[in-house]
Amino acid sequence: MDKPLLFPHDKTLERLPTPEREKRLAEKLQRLISYAYDNAPGFRSRIDKIKVNPSEIVNLEDLQKIPVLRKDDLIQLQKENPPFGGYLAVPLNEIDHVYQSPGPIFDPQRRSRGSSSQSQIGKDMIAMNTWSYHITPAGLLIDSTLKGMGFTVFPAGTGNTDLQVQIMHDLKVGGFAGTPSFLAAIIKRAEEMGYDFKRDFNLKYAMVMGEMGGDVLRKMFTEKYGITCLGGDSYATADIGFIASSCDKNSGMHVNTDTIVEIVDPSTGKVIPPGDIGEIIVTPFDEVYPLIRFGTGDLSTLIVEPCQCGRTTPRLPKIMGRSGDAVRVRGMFVHPRQTDEVISRYPEISSYQLIVTRNQNRDEMLLQIELKGEPQNKDVWLEGLKKDFQSICKVRFDKAEFVPTGKINKEAKRITDKRIY
Repeated sequence: MDKPLLFPHDKTLERLPTPEREKRLAEKLQRLISYAYDNAPGFRSRIDKIKVNPSEIVNLEDLQKIPVLRKDDLIQLQKENPPFGGYLAVPLNEIDHVYQSPGPIFDPQRRSRGSSSQSQIGKDMIAMNTWSYHITPAGLLIDSTLKGMGFTVFPAGTGNTDLQVQIMHDLKVGGFAGTPSFLAAIIKRAEEMGYDFKRDFNLKYAMVMGEMGGDVLRKMFTEKYGITCLGGDSYATADIGFIASSCDKNSGMHVNTDTIVEIVDPSTGKVIPPGDIGEIIVTPFDEVYPLIRFGTGDLSTLIVEPCQCGRTTPRLPKIMGRSGDAVRVRGMFVHPRQTDEVISRYPEISSYQLIVTRNQNRDEMLLQIELKGEPQNKDVWLEGLKKDFQSICKVRFDKAEFVPTGKINKEAKRITDKRIY
């Protein structure tokens, strides 16, 4: 029999007056801090170093006494104390899955942290889940969400656009989960193959997320193809799971009541006023992997006024960029640490820069390369570079461009984001 959750989901918090909700969250936070201190040696060491006692964390404002835990910190902790850096707070035999997020960082999960619904909107329909089911947690997180909505799930995974078109057509698929740009690519390919998508396909619902600038595509899916976009937008990370999702009013993404979200000045870790843009810091009520004050690196602001839907929880209007060096491309984070690892395998390369742009609602990556020595077989060499890049970064670059020595500014970021939404 499963053990009862120490921090069960409490849906009633969504509609409480803010003072009452924050009081209840503070009580849960006190239990979480005490639990993490007793069960996660990495957290205990972290606050012992700054001489903070768990009893000092009484309310939500007191969280600021604890330094932000950043991805780079977690990478180093996992190197020093493998595999989970001292943050696994339950025995290993209670873990169902271990995933890997960019870094690499290992993320243990005992149970699905995806959102669920009792609407049964997908009853008697098949949904294609095009999120990856391996390495990262996205596939299974969305899988549980779709099943909770009544869908029968086809685990399609990523890529193979022609095959995805055929599956969607032949199975009369009614639901889709993935990035908005991938659904747009499937529709475009279906039309290139001679289909009338609205007439020949049965797609009724789409849960599309993971990319900035997706609103334009959602509007197209709805107005041109009659597809209902479920929940508007959602925000999740590999390390935390679901953090926020929008309601039918589409007035921002409501913060999940299983988390505390702060917006802070990235340079100080101190909370800034609602309406100001800063880094999203998340504290999940997670007894398995208590990443207290985890820095996502994403930028946004908080809307604290109650929503027309009746919920009083704070909202994130949208993700407004990144505070660090990593860039989200087609739903995956690409970090200079990863691109450096790829390039280090090719001694012929003296310098490089990855340029991210957006063309027709699709993220594109151009890899500019300066060579210090000509490869013997350039075509074979480039093919190897492409495969290594995809293997390590989990996404493909679209084009490689060889540029003259000195063109790449040595002071510039190795990954430059030039997207305009």
